[in-house]
Amino acid sequence: MMRFVLAAALALAALPLRAEIAIQEVTSPKGVKAWLVEEHSIPFVALELRFKGGGSLDLPGKRGATNLMVGLLEEGTGDMDAQDFARAAEELAAQYDYDVYDDAVSISAKFLSENREEALDLFRQSVVLPRFDQVSIDRVKAQVVSVIQSDAKDPNRIASQTFNALAFGDHPYATPIRGTEDSVGALTRDDIVTAHQNAMALDRIYVSAVGDITPEELGQVLDDLLDGLPLTGAPLPAEAEYALSGGQTVVDFATPQSVALFGHEGIERHDEDFFAAYVLNVIMGAGGFDNRLMHEVREKRGLTYGISTFLIPKDLGELYLGRVASANDRIGQAIDVIRDEWTRMATEGPSEDELSRAKTYLTGAYPLRFDGNGPIANILVGMQMDDLPLDYAATRNDKVNAVTLDDVKRVAARIMRPEDLHFVVVGQPAEGG
Repeated sequence: MMRFVLAAALALAALPLRAEIAIQEVTSPKGVKAWLVEEHSIPFVALELRFKGGGSLDLPGKRGATNLMVGLLEEGTGDMDAQDFARAAEELAAQYDYDVYDDAVSISAKFLSENREEALDLFRQSVVLPRFDQVSIDRVKAQVVSVIQSDAKDPNRIASQTFNALAFGDHPYATPIRGTEDSVGALTRDDIVTAHQNAMALDRIYVSAVGDITPEELGQVLDDLLDGLPLTGAPLPAEAEYALSGGQTVVDFATPQSVALFGHEGIERHDEDFFAAYVLNVIMGAGGFDNRLMHEVREKRGLTYGISTFLIPKDLGELYLGRVASANDRIGQAIDVIRDEWTRMATEGPSEDELSRAKTYLTGAYPLRFDGNGPIANILVGMQMDDLPLDYAATRNDKVNAVTLDDVKRVAARIMRPEDLHFVVVGQPAEGG
C-alpha cells in the first residue's frame, strides 16, 4: 500500500512545471546552505545532495575506491544488513539513490511527508553510518569487477577509456572511475572508510529540496541528517593538462562496425562564450536528428545511423567530443566528412536558419526538464555546483535567444580546431574505407 501511495505521489509530482520557479536560499542553524522550492500541494519531498570531488579524489593506487564506497552506502547500517535496509526503505515507501561521477558524489532521497522523520533517519544512517561489512564489500566488489569485464568488451567504453588515457596522462580523468580488476581487488575496508571521509565532507556539499517542507523544517532536517560527517574532505586534484594532439588511434577489435570517439579541448562552463558554444554544439551535433553532422553523415550519405557531439565542461578540464559508428568499410568516409564539416563550421559558421532552429529546440525543450520534484531538485543542485545565480532557470532561455549569428561564428572559429581533432577508432576499419 505504501509503495502505491509513493507511486501516486511521484505521478502527481511529474506534472509539467514552469522553469520560472520560486527558489529560496536556506541556511540551517549550523550553517548548511540549501536551495528550496516549496510545493505543499502534494505530500512529497525530493532531497538532493552533492559532494564535490567524486571519483577524482581516489588516492594513488586506490582507483575505484570512491565508486566502491558509494556502491556500499545502501548495503547496510547499524544492525541492518543490505536486505534489512532495502526492506525498511520499501516499508517507508522511500526511494534512495547513490551515484558517483568524476567530479561529484550524488545522493538523493524521495519520501512522503507522513514518513519524513523515519525516512530521513534511515537515509542518515546510510550516509553517515554505513556498515561497510566485509560480506557486502566482497559482494559489491564482485559486481564492480563484472562491470569492468563487460566494459572491456564494449567498443564505446573502450573508445572512451582510450581517449581519456591519451588526453589526460596521469590525472584521475585518464582512468575509469570504476578502477581496474587489480585495483578494485586490492581495496580494503580501510580504503573504503578513507574514501568516505575524503569524499563526503561538509566543506564540499551542495543541497536542494523540492516539495512539502518549509525553510525552517529543511534547516533542521539538514543539521540532523548531516551530523557526524567530517567538516573537511581531501583536497581536489590539480587541473588536468590536455595532452592529445590531432590524428587517429585505432584499437583493433573484432566487430563488423567500428565506433569512433573524436574531439579536442573544449570550453569552460564560466567562459563568457559558453552560451554561444552551447548553441553552436546543438547546430553541429546535438539536438536529435536536426543538426549539421546528422544531415551530412547520415541523411546525405547513409554512413551511420546516428552521430552526436557534446560539450563536457568538467571541473578540472574541458572537452568537446563526438561519437559515431559505421561499418568497417565506411568509417573512414564518415571520418573524412566529419573533418570537412568541422573545418567548414570553424571557417564559415552556421546559417541563420540553423541558428533559428537550434534556438527553437533549446528554448522549447528546457521547460520540459522541470517535470517533477525530483528533476527540479537535481537541476537546482547542479546550478549551485556550477555557481549559477538563483534566477538562472528564469533567464536561461533569454540567454539562448540573445546569442547572435555573429556570436556563433566567432565562437566556432575560436573553439573548433579541425587540426586538433583526434579520432579513437575501435574496430577493424578498412584502409581507404
